[in-house]
Amino acid sequence: MQKNKINIIIFLCIILFSCQSSVPGMAGTTPPSHKSWNELLKANVNADGKVNYKGFIKEKAKLEAYLKSISENAPDRNTWSKGEQLAYWINAYNAYTVKLIVDNYPVESIRDLGPKLKIPLIKDVWHYRFFQIGGQESSLDEIEHSILRKEFEEPRIHFAINCASVSCPPLLNEAFEAATIDAQLDKVAKSFINDPSRNEISPDAVQVSSIFSWFKGDFTKKGTLIDFLNKYSATKINAKAKVSFLDYDWNLNE
Repeated sequence: MQKNKINIIIFLCIILFSCQSSVPGMAGTTPPSHKSWNELLKANVNADGKVNYKGFIKEKAKLEAYLKSISENAPDRNTWSKGEQLAYWINAYNAYTVKLIVDNYPVESIRDLGPKLKIPLIKDVWHYRFFQIGGQESSLDEIEHSILRKEFEEPRIHFAINCASVSCPPLLNEAFEAATIDAQLDKVAKSFINDPSRNEISPDAVQVSSIFSWFKGDFTKKGTLIDFLNKYSATKINAKAKVSFLDYDWNLNE
């Protein structure tokens, strides 16, 4: 009987720990300032989202200082607002992506870094754990899929995070801030969807970014993909319009 009780306790502990979030966090932290990241973006990213990585290299010390503040101040999910957490994670993703390119520049494509880095047992560069958040080793994949997509269920994040590639939604040349994040997410959604270099939209047929194929489930939780597009598209799309997906250009966004 005693052995059975012990087995039950062990089983319950396993269930408890398996249900806990893998999202790194810290207690008692306050949201770090994104002022220096905002300054770096304004200085090194133009209105079209083209990135001056050589400029970031010259200001690498400032970038590293900002990332240190990010690393040491992971969100306290009990005290930070949703907007503060969302701004933090979007900025963290973008800033660490820039660091990845800066540390390995020059490179033609972020996808080339997987073989170049020769890190064993990683699927691709997005799974490369090259930074820490709240004392835990982390990767861009974990921020995107385990945190942003899982914790927030906010499809507009796909237009806010940047993968350092031509076909990605442009890197916004300002930091995301809790006070303005909803307006900023609307801004990047409208900008990306109505960008003719990334999506070709007409009333009866749309050719859209592969992002809408890869993450279709994120965009169709409250309707069809066309319903989602029509929330932001300047051109009204018919409900039965033909939808196809464009090839993705992974060349560096500089």
